[in-house]
Amino acid sequence: MGRPRLVATDLDGTALRSDGTVSPRTAAAFALVEEAGATLVFVTGRPPRWMHTVAGAVRHRGLAICANGALVYDLHTEEIVKSRLIQPDVLEEVVGRLREKVPDLSFSVEYEGGFAHESDFRLGGWDRKAVGGLSVAADTLTSRPCAKLLALHPGMDPDLLHEAVCGLVGDRVTPTHSSGRALIEMSAHGVTKASALAELAETQGIGPAEVVAFGDMPNDLPMLRWAGTSYAVANAHPTVLAAVDHVASANDEDGVARVLEDIFR
Repeated sequence: MGRPRLVATDLDGTALRSDGTVSPRTAAAFALVEEAGATLVFVTGRPPRWMHTVAGAVRHRGLAICANGALVYDLHTEEIVKSRLIQPDVLEEVVGRLREKVPDLSFSVEYEGGFAHESDFRLGGWDRKAVGGLSVAADTLTSRPCAKLLALHPGMDPDLLHEAVCGLVGDRVTPTHSSGRALIEMSAHGVTKASALAELAETQGIGPAEVVAFGDMPNDLPMLRWAGTSYAVANAHPTVLAAVDHVASANDEDGVARVLEDIFR
């Protein structure tokens, strides 16, 4: 491919090492993109509160699309500059429908600033260490707009759970998954990594043909299908590997950096 005008990459499992760090090689490759005059956008399921380390590693340059498209985050100021939230009435309806049909689910929500969870929601590693997460009752959980609603099942296959959730509430929210466990992430209806990236690209007069995107999990599929050129890393989910134009080396082998070096050097 020729040089793209925009590079969009997922973070965890894609551009980051498995320990969550930005390798020196990857940081240098990101700098190459910007030195060439192209736009670099991180497009991640992470909430902004997980972005400080990444922002520092890239010298606080550029924008990030967080929470699977719900939030646009300025890495320079570390502030949210745009949001697409799920409203409380939708939250209450979605939780009610899912609770009725899949009773073993527990829920948490990601707000613009902070998060909350039900007492039986098993937190992941990042959130176990976080400050500010509240254990609350379900009616409190759904009482204010949020960027992302999360539903966790103790034992279902993630792909089967995703299929079930889509069938039950896909008319009210947009479900996806990315963690490898039975954790479904729901955004406002129609909000995906692709919708937010397309909107951002349009403001710069950039079309899909001028974009290269990298990902590894099902939440990346809309973005990878939208971009003119798509890469999965070798460790990606099977559905992602089947959907892309190209496969790069695994995340722990600096696959994204290798491709960017080839393109921008």
